Amino acid sequence: MTTPFDADLVFAALADATRRDIVLRGIAELAEHYPMSFAAVQKHIAVLERAGLVTKDRAGRRKVVHTDMEGLRMAQGLLDRYEQLWRGRIDRMTDLITSSEETRA
Repeated sequence: MTTPFDADLVFAALADATRRDIVLRGIAELAEHYPMSFAAVQKHIAVLERAGLVTKDRAGRRKVVHTDMEGLRMAQGLLDRYEQLWRGRIDRMTDLITSSEETRA
């Protein structure tokens, strides 16, 4: 990934089902898999590329799209931090509720 991680770009790119599928496929000749024009698929790929989720390489006359695992790992890391934050908050709420119930008893 050559650009700094931008969570807004990454998650906006992943908000679209077609783009998530492109990242999962991570292969060339993507346009054949979707009921849309080649130009429309190229636009989706451009969004993913700007977000650092895919890269394009030339293989002769073809452009090959590859999933950028570093970009996905960075997105996963951010999601992991949010999960830890919310699990901590839920644990504290659970403790407060339990403490409140014990005080009443």
